[in-house]
Amino acid sequence: MIPLSVLDLATVASGSTPAQALRETTELAVIVERLGYRRLWVAEHHGMAAVASSAPSVLISHLADATTTLRVGSGGVMLPNHSPLVVAEQFATLEALHPGRIDLGLGRAPGTDVRTARALRRDANLSANSFPDDVVELIGYMLPREEPTGSIFATPGSGYLPEVWLLGSSTYSAQLAGMLGLPFSFAYHFAPELLDAALALYRSSFRPSILLEHAHAMVAVSVLAAPTSEEAKWLAGPSTLSVLLRRTGQMGLLPSPEEAAAYPYSDEDRVLIEHATASHLIGTPDEVHAGLVALQQRTQADEIMLSTRAHSLDARVASLSLIAHSWNLVGA
Repeated sequence: MIPLSVLDLATVASGSTPAQALRETTELAVIVERLGYRRLWVAEHHGMAAVASSAPSVLISHLADATTTLRVGSGGVMLPNHSPLVVAEQFATLEALHPGRIDLGLGRAPGTDVRTARALRRDANLSANSFPDDVVELIGYMLPREEPTGSIFATPGSGYLPEVWLLGSSTYSAQLAGMLGLPFSFAYHFAPELLDAALALYRSSFRPSILLEHAHAMVAVSVLAAPTSEEAKWLAGPSTLSVLLRRTGQMGLLPSPEEAAAYPYSDEDRVLIEHATASHLIGTPDEVHAGLVALQQRTQADEIMLSTRAHSLDARVASLSLIAHSWNLVGA
């Protein structure tokens, strides 16, 4: 069995608050560590009321303090929103505080709408064309080296190197990760069509680096397990509805299962949902387990990361516990 990890968005559900969502993500980190998951990542999103993880470096520090062995990191930091030097100093600080436990996943999208992206960057140029150079610059600040007098360097930086990943939902970052010799995580949970092409390009482009000797691929997938298929589908209703609302520009808090069940879906809505959630693994522990095995066999992934969006922490914990037991994780 390959390692399993967890992606959490500090989801703000209807009837909840961002503060409660952040507390629940902290509770979840403690639980998934005990269950035997390898990593827990949080993602940078802005302008989304249902996501409280807009400042990953701050949240990662809190999660690392609450755990002892779990790797914690960003899935990811959206590098075009930030100066490479600032990110290097933030994550070198985290690595200095929690050596050997910090992951820096980097993405090239803004993680938000155009207006918010402009506010984040303070720059009218929203192009991500500098992403490859920014990645190289960022890593350079953290590699062990002698600092010549007068050079720019991160503090802390040199020698405090987290595990750097590239994230992607297309072939662009897959090829870049291969060329730079970095591990790569593909966002199958929201971009399933390009999975096989991206992983094939990553592996064919891979060149060993001082950071990684062999290609290492992870696939992120949406999952929700419950004792029965019917209960799993009921609990997945909020996530399914949120997919529809997001694609139609209706951003809000994550709805409850009751709100999702009562929503007046049109035939067009149902077609959109069916297409958008075709890659999701929703069902009993055995059904989800079989889906994960098939995904690993199809992709030869070295790790799988589970994204579970549910209205309650209890539902997320129950799902991850059931999967951990079916996967025979160490702490399950």
